[in-house]
Amino acid sequence: MNAKAFNPFEMAQAQFDKVADLLQLDPGTRDLLRNPMREYAFLIPVRMDDGSVKVFRGFRVQHNDARGPGKGGIRFHPHESLDTVRALATWMTWKCSVVDIPLGGGKGGVICDPHNLSAREQEQICRGWVRQIARVIGPLQDVPAPDVMTNAQHMLWMLDEYEKIHNGHFPGFITGKPVGMGGSLGRTEATGYGVVYTVREALKQLGIDPKNTIASVQGFGNVAQYAIELYTKLGGKVICVSCWDQKDQTSYTYRKKDGVDLKGLWGITDRFGGIDKEKAKQLGYEILPGDAWIEQEVDILFPAAIENQITGENVNKIHKRVRLIAEGANGPTTPEADKVIQERGIFLIPDFLANAGGVTCSYFEQVQCNMNYYWEKDEVLQKLDTKMTSAFLAVAELARQRKLYMRDAAYVIAVNRVAQACKDRGWV
Repeated sequence: MNAKAFNPFEMAQAQFDKVADLLQLDPGTRDLLRNPMREYAFLIPVRMDDGSVKVFRGFRVQHNDARGPGKGGIRFHPHESLDTVRALATWMTWKCSVVDIPLGGGKGGVICDPHNLSAREQEQICRGWVRQIARVIGPLQDVPAPDVMTNAQHMLWMLDEYEKIHNGHFPGFITGKPVGMGGSLGRTEATGYGVVYTVREALKQLGIDPKNTIASVQGFGNVAQYAIELYTKLGGKVICVSCWDQKDQTSYTYRKKDGVDLKGLWGITDRFGGIDKEKAKQLGYEILPGDAWIEQEVDILFPAAIENQITGENVNKIHKRVRLIAEGANGPTTPEADKVIQERGIFLIPDFLANAGGVTCSYFEQVQCNMNYYWEKDEVLQKLDTKMTSAFLAVAELARQRKLYMRDAAYVIAVNRVAQACKDRGWV
């Protein structure tokens, strides 16, 4: 499916419309919730290392803040678009709602490729992004965080710029900061671990011992790496990972039938989650095409890369052995593929439930910053486990009671909470 044929915001709206029908929402509430409340698009001029000036395009979308300040990451990506940011902001609203944290949905981005930018140039983009949007974001309005190709250092540059503009210390302005500078212990692991907490509970419901399962993973960034770590601690075996190769400008699947060695792969991975192909061969990995991850004879699929990866074109390649799909990425499954997965009876943990560990821990970071008291790592992860497990069980119970697909059940809970907040405020 080419980029023009796929619009993530249209997909997010189609998912919402289906649930709005289930909930019988009135027209005013539908109009309010299917579109972002505020959108900002702006230019960021940056003096490059060679002395030239390059202008980058930046975005911030605030979908809904009825339940609390906006919350959502900032992506640096060469193919970023306003529609992608709109979709991600919408999904953030539902994500915060389904795990019942008092935040709304937002998302930001810059069209750029950090692979081709020096650290100084990236810093100037970060500071320029904040300068353009500083009046309408902040700890009581909208709280950014890292996302694709942004990290703790980017967040710290943004925090520093925000504090310069507002002349004070506001550590709760942004999350995903380095530990020791207002960051939370456990934040690095949170999204990947959160995915596996929900997988653990799903396997219990399916009557499957994790020790008897094999998985295939798409992606090898932060989410995938820590999902693999905790999943293998539970006794599961990952036989392949798929990720983008920057040098070849394509993706590859790295397969080892006796199980991938996470520490070994970490040693040959760049900071963007790209694996060194030649070194992988030396470690005994088969190098397969990038989309081979979806065809593997496994019990669990972890799509943990980017949106639009399980489509109507490849969903029928999913092996008949697959019992569970846990969406570590945002929007990895298109509506066409969703229908096939549902018809086949594969248990699906939807993205905005499965990967909500990241925003939940971001919320914990915000709480710690605001009270200027920081928890130990074990306490953070225990609180995270409790939140994720509670959210999963609520969705699974509603799905069972009303005979709903898990994605629909998660949406019903999330949308209903936001709709009720809008009604209680008198907006609709």
